[in-house]
Amino acid sequence: MSFFDEFIVRPILNLLMAIYSIIPDFGVSIIIFTIIVRLLLWPLIKKQLHQAKAMRKMQPELVKIKKQYAKNPQMRNLAMMELYKKHNISAFGSIGVMIIQFPILIAMYRVVQIFVSSRTDLGKYVYDFMKNLPVANNLVNNPDQFNQNFLGIIDLTQHAISKSGIVFGLVVLAAVAAYLQYLTSKQLSPQSDSNRKLRDILAEAGDGKEADQTEVNAIMTRKMMKFMPVMMFFIIVYLPAALALYLTTASAVGYLQNYIIFKQDSKEMQEIADKKSKASTKIDKRVKKATEARITRIKAKD
Repeated sequence: MSFFDEFIVRPILNLLMAIYSIIPDFGVSIIIFTIIVRLLLWPLIKKQLHQAKAMRKMQPELVKIKKQYAKNPQMRNLAMMELYKKHNISAFGSIGVMIIQFPILIAMYRVVQIFVSSRTDLGKYVYDFMKNLPVANNLVNNPDQFNQNFLGIIDLTQHAISKSGIVFGLVVLAAVAAYLQYLTSKQLSPQSDSNRKLRDILAEAGDGKEADQTEVNAIMTRKMMKFMPVMMFFIIVYLPAALALYLTTASAVGYLQNYIIFKQDSKEMQEIADKKSKASTKIDKRVKKATEARITRIKAKD
């Protein structure tokens, strides 16, 4: 058994097996498992939302820097870098939880493969103490008795699109998962008043005007926010329905978590953002001196 199977796939499979032993419905087990995973990620999600709040709070300062260094793009970019560094903010921090979930998603795919097409291998993956549970023990010895349906309606081993045809209900499930992913990404993305498009910036660059990297990043983020759910939809329709259910549940629970944290912890996050804002009121002079010193050094080298 590989390291990944031993330390990621096996624990996930046994957690699912434990839930399934209590509620012998694979779909319900996946939903409960997903909720547990999202609750375990709560501290990281909360930290992520603090950063999202700080980024939104920082937008007026970014606008101020753009105006202050409108005719000096090099100083403007350096000033923005100093501002992000001062607030300890990563421009791509909003995708942190998504990246962490990738190994879990890959492991889930492996777990679904085992339950769907390699049930005879369950004995190898199930922990010995888990075999004391009647349902788990029975499933290891009689893998054909596995209930692969969700609420007795949806066969979670099916694909939305396959050689057998199209399952409309699973296509809808994939669409819901993609839309929820879009809403979640939108929750975490910093708001911007600029409606300019990438082609406008490229046109200006063609005329010799240096592009505003922050504005380019914001435009690319908006494009990715729209593109990723579409790509996600076309991936999900070719995956087993069990994974589609996992992704849909993860997106739904994630959106609800974000809403709760933003609403209930808004005071705490506001205090953090305000502290950073107060600290940054002294940044203008330091930024100006630092950026001017850097430019002087760059010019001296040239």
